[in-house]
Amino acid sequence: MADPDVSRRPKDPAFKPPRYIVVEGPIRVGKSTLARVLAEQLHARRIFDSEENAFLTDFYDEKPGAAFQAQMHFLYERHRRLIEGRIEDSASPVVSDFLFEKDKLFAYINLDNEELKLYEKYFEMLAPSVPAPDLVIYLQAKPEVLRKRVAKKGNAAEKEISPEYVEAVANAYEHFFFRYSASNLLVVDTTEIDFVERNDDLRELLRRLRQPVTGTQYFLPLGQG
Repeated sequence: MADPDVSRRPKDPAFKPPRYIVVEGPIRVGKSTLARVLAEQLHARRIFDSEENAFLTDFYDEKPGAAFQAQMHFLYERHRRLIEGRIEDSASPVVSDFLFEKDKLFAYINLDNEELKLYEKYFEMLAPSVPAPDLVIYLQAKPEVLRKRVAKKGNAAEKEISPEYVEAVANAYEHFFFRYSASNLLVVDTTEIDFVERNDDLRELLRRLRQPVTGTQYFLPLGQG
């Protein structure tokens, strides 16, 4: 016999796409490409990570104090861009290609203990004013794949990045997102994915993003092992 109360039970609310999406991952993992495509597909405003930093050359040359100067510049710029983006008041979706908390990953890798103590005071002062995303898309890849992509890109500044540093950054991201729980998280292994060269990979991911992501979930394109 049919349950007479079925018709009166509340239906599950319709899926509402996330309004604030962050795309994250280590160097040359494809986050800028995916953020651009998502912004176009969703008719969203895009917030760009800071790339210009007058202290980076000295940092790559390992000059004393340059790591702290570069890190503080990035901290300030990332906070400024997110606050000026007025994410909470935006009438349209927002796509950012950086997560504010990721700034800490590089601070832990690059700063000494005394520098880190001062950095953390500023980070803790700024972090509460930054809104949490509805969804974070974490793009990951093996360090050897990232090194090949760095070499292929041919960026002059990136040529100074050592293989050990690329591996340290990739491992730091893995450690951070293994424990991440502040937002819904979709983990995408891009080792066998190329959003630029293979449109099928991109289309599959876009289809996945039309479905809810709750907690931490993983995405693997069809045909991948």
